Amino acid sequence: MRSLWTGAIGFGLVNIPVKLFSATEASSLDLDMLDKKDHSNIRFMRVNEKTGKEVKWEGIVKGYLLNDRYVILDDKDFETANAEKTKTITITDFVLEKEIDSMYYETPYYLEPDKSGERAYVLLRDALQKTGKVGVSTFVMRNKEAPAIVRASGDVIVLNRLRFAEEIRDTKEIKVPARASVKPAELKMAISLINQSTGKFDIKKYKDTYTAALLKLIKAKGKGKKVATPQLKVVHNKTKDLMEQLKASLTKKKKAS
Repeated sequence: MRSLWTGAIGFGLVNIPVKLFSATEASSLDLDMLDKKDHSNIRFMRVNEKTGKEVKWEGIVKGYLLNDRYVILDDKDFETANAEKTKTITITDFVLEKEIDSMYYETPYYLEPDKSGERAYVLLRDALQKTGKVGVSTFVMRNKEAPAIVRASGDVIVLNRLRFAEEIRDTKEIKVPARASVKPAELKMAISLINQSTGKFDIKKYKDTYTAALLKLIKAKGKGKKVATPQLKVVHNKTKDLMEQLKASLTKKKKAS
C-alpha cells in the first residue's frame, strides 16, 4: 500500500510520527465508458477553454478568483497557510465514541507508526482501548481541512474523517409526521418483533451479492447467452391493519427459526 499522507499525531506533548493509508477499497466492478457506436474507450481531457487544446497535468495550476483576477497558488502556499495542520493530527479532546452521530462519519484511514514512534503509538492505542474513548482532532489533507477521530481498532490506530456540522443538511425540508396515533399494543408488538430479530452485529454476514450477480451476467453475455430479465411485482399488503401485519411478521419469524 502507498501512504497518502505523512505527519504526526499530537497527543499532549507527545508527537507520534505516522503514515496514513486508505482503509477501504471499492467492491464494485470497474466498468469502462465506451462509445455506443463502436465501443471505443471514452477519454476525458483537460482542455484550455480559449485554445481548445489539451493541457497536461504538469501544465495545470490552481487559482482562486478574487476581484475578477485569479490568484495562483502552489503547493508551498497550501502548507504555509497552516503548516501545523498540514503535518500534524492534533488531538484536542477525548470523548465516548457513542456520543458521535453516525451522520458525521466519512472516510476511515489506517495510521502506521514510524520506528521512532512505535512505543508512543502503542501507548496511545492501549490507552484508548482501556478508556473506551476516541481522540477528536482536525487535520488538513489534499488542501481540505476536516474534523476527525482517532480510535483504536485491534492493533491499529484508525483515523476516521468526519463531516463538519454545516455539511449536514437541515431536516426542515423532509416531510415526516410529527405525531401519529400509534396504539400502545401496536408499539409493544413492534418492540417484540425487533427483539425477536436482535443479534450481535457481524459485518462479515453482509456480502456484495449484487456485484457477484452482475459479474455472472457479464460472463454469460460474454459467451453469447441471453439473460432473461426477472419480472418483479410490488405486492401490497392485503390488510391495512398494523396489528395483523405485525402478528404475521412474528409468526413468520417463529416458523423460520
